[in-house]
Amino acid sequence: MPRWLKSPSKVLKDEGYIAGYQISGEVKPQLSIELKYFEGRPVIEEVKRVSRPGLRQYKSVDDLPKVRGGLGVSIVSTNKGVMTDRAARAAGVGGEVLCTVF
Repeated sequence: MPRWLKSPSKVLKDEGYIAGYQISGEVKPQLSIELKYFEGRPVIEEVKRVSRPGLRQYKSVDDLPKVRGGLGVSIVSTNKGVMTDRAARAAGVGGEVLCTVF
């Protein structure tokens, strides 16, 4: 995988929703995510899967969803890599909306 491609876990870490993640195992990779807490409460309140194998959700740059008025983030897979909805709007690209996080 090229370096410039990000995974959804990397996007969540960069946005401050998780403390870290680790991929272990060569034959069958396993993803471990360390959740982040603020004052005893989890930072992530809600994760919703938008696109699924039976019904892919592709949106243009103008139709990318804003999560709760911009307080949350949508993770979008574009031709320029996986990024947030804000980064996709800034880059002027649309793509497949993977999930929303609040």
